[in-house]
Amino acid sequence: MNSEDRFQHPLVPRRSLLQAGGIGLLGLGMHHVSLLRGLAAEPGPARRAPAKSVIYIFLSGGLSQHDSFDMKPDASAEIRGEFRPIPTRTAGLQICEHLPELARCSHLWSLCRSLTHPFNEHSQGHHAMLTGRSDMPTGFNPSQPKDGDHPAIAAIATQLLAPRNNLPPAIVLPEKMVHRTGRTLPGQFAGQMGAAYDPFFLECSAYNPVTYGAYPDYLFHHETGKTDGRTKVFDVPSFNLPEGLDFERLRDRFGLLASLNQQQGYLEAIAETEGVSRNQAMAMDLLFDPRTKAAFDVHSADPRLQDRYGRNAFGWSLLLARQLVEAGVGMIQVNLGNNECWDNHQAIFPNLKNFLLPPMDRAVSGLLTDLHERGLLESTLVVMAGEFGRTPKVSKLSKKALPGRDHWGGVQSVLLAGGGIQGGRVVGSSDKIGAYPASDPQKPENLAATIYEALGLPREIVWRDRVERPNFVYHGAPIPGLA
Repeated sequence: MNSEDRFQHPLVPRRSLLQAGGIGLLGLGMHHVSLLRGLAAEPGPARRAPAKSVIYIFLSGGLSQHDSFDMKPDASAEIRGEFRPIPTRTAGLQICEHLPELARCSHLWSLCRSLTHPFNEHSQGHHAMLTGRSDMPTGFNPSQPKDGDHPAIAAIATQLLAPRNNLPPAIVLPEKMVHRTGRTLPGQFAGQMGAAYDPFFLECSAYNPVTYGAYPDYLFHHETGKTDGRTKVFDVPSFNLPEGLDFERLRDRFGLLASLNQQQGYLEAIAETEGVSRNQAMAMDLLFDPRTKAAFDVHSADPRLQDRYGRNAFGWSLLLARQLVEAGVGMIQVNLGNNECWDNHQAIFPNLKNFLLPPMDRAVSGLLTDLHERGLLESTLVVMAGEFGRTPKVSKLSKKALPGRDHWGGVQSVLLAGGGIQGGRVVGSSDKIGAYPASDPQKPENLAATIYEALGLPREIVWRDRVERPNFVYHGAPIPGLA
């Protein structure tokens, strides 16, 4: 059997793999990452060399393409909006005037201006963009995650990538995406894989149903304007031993547990459960390894570095993501904005100008330049997208409301950088009013394939559901024209 057959026709049962030592306690997938990277290098369709990590920046609520990366200055006022385009470092490429830092480093990033899917509602859009699947699963419930949902890209990374340095293969931060009504948005979890493969959620930001944005300085409410950001704290969980707990006693308990874990029956039992113990080794490192603990500490970072990113929730989140890349995490999803804060049905222009674009511009440009200066950008793919774009036409919710834009799955702009992607390129275009792709349409499947390729996953690989059925990872080709 050749290696490609092994991925196309996975017939070895889990019990046999357990007996061979093929699966462990730390979330190891069925296929070791070094084997995957080797297969990715085999002859076949052209592909970029795999990156070591991916940072997926997700703008929940939906960024307006017209008011950011795909401006339409020649369109009528109700289409073009209030902002002016400015030149970037890349000849012929213009973006919004309120993104000056990204304009200055455009040589580091590229755009896809033609990503499209058919959904104009948040739940479907989140599910499509977080799973890389345009088809809704059977029994999909927009009000809550279900076991039958497609697995998130981060969940697939959790199953198929081996952890490095006893850290999870995939981490989502700084919070789960929860609507202001309290419902958790679908698409973030492992779904059909089972909860054992949910990504590791690093909860740094307490849920607040009435405030939005990059606190403390940029916290706002869509309707009423700025709110008091001092009530929100960016608090990375503290990984310290409880007071009075003796190190030697704790170590002895972990040693006893390790000896139990060597027993075959115990291995099989935990492999068939929800994976309660898969992060034990990580917990040990977080408690006792200063280097691992430092990766989770943004508030002790160099003050000048914090200033570069911005001392707010957006900046701290992306600084934390960069530190986790250095620590060895394979995929980090950063939810840049709580409570669908990019969902500007009203007051879109003051909200973007005063509260959303400035901290995003600073944090993302800070991330890209920091990765570049550290020699990490070539080995780290950075992607920024939302669940959809915004309507071409500006409208009002009421006579008293300031103008806004509504949900629009027809087209959105996606920023991509690093991981072998050349900067200063534009793939695809939208029509003259920014409503639909005019050239090179791309789907969530293409964006997901770009991420999987960057992680070194071969195009024949499968993930497995709760009952070991194989499911293909790729449902499209990577976005072309970026290398």
